Amino acid sequence: MRFGAVFPHNEVGTDPGALRAYALGVEALGATHLLIYDHVLGADPERPGGWRGPYDKHVAFHEPFTTFAFLAAVTERIELVTTVLILPQRQTALVAKQAAEVAILSGDRLRLGVGTGWNEIEYEALNEDFHTRGRRQAEQVELLRRLWSEDSFTFQGEFHTVTAAGINPRPARPIPIWFGGSAPALLERCARLGDGWIPLMGPNEAAQGCIDTIRRHREATGRSMDGFAIQAQSQYRGGNPERWRAHADKWRALGATHLAVATHNAGPTDVDGHLTRVEEYLQAVS
Repeated sequence: MRFGAVFPHNEVGTDPGALRAYALGVEALGATHLLIYDHVLGADPERPGGWRGPYDKHVAFHEPFTTFAFLAAVTERIELVTTVLILPQRQTALVAKQAAEVAILSGDRLRLGVGTGWNEIEYEALNEDFHTRGRRQAEQVELLRRLWSEDSFTFQGEFHTVTAAGINPRPARPIPIWFGGSAPALLERCARLGDGWIPLMGPNEAAQGCIDTIRRHREATGRSMDGFAIQAQSQYRGGNPERWRAHADKWRALGATHLAVATHNAGPTDVDGHLTRVEEYLQAVS
């Protein structure tokens, strides 16, 4: 199992020097991958009708592609992973272009984790239909892979039209696409279209059930789980070396191939503090 870290989006700040120091520090500690979360907008809690959700306008999220383009320039080895990019609220051809550029500039270190999201406010502001996001995501993945691999083509889908066109430059190889989520329809798409799964849960019976579902869907189409990967997450908050090891062992037993520790929301700290937390975790589980 490979161990990584979660970019502390709401605590790392906006100083480019601090972001550079964090990325270099995580890479130097031996983390193999860095996860970044994604939200474009945060709702104002004082909006008409109020707002209750996991986050609001006061929580900072760095934009994944531009942040990773910056981090790609200062790092050499660490894999850059969106976890997860809310794909259906974005223009697909533009995502293909941006992802291709990050892959090129990073030396093929980008892994694209995608999800459908839950915040209708973002879809409204980005002028996309929240209620068709699942079907749109499936079509987007097909189109992304063609844009990354074909010089010019024509595509006519339910949501997209491309007429004798393509992007240039293209990545040297197709960018891996992993799916986040656990809804039944999502698990079917993940099994059919994905290179891996990103669970948003702990190493429990529900996770085992999701993995079994993915396996059944893959077997139904003549594919095994060979080469299919699983990206789990751990929390620094409330843990200790013994608990971190036990948690990692449970994920390993379920077949997880990657595990990243989130160090934010564990009390006030700075970049050096986040790096110390990552170091403590990696020493405990490695």
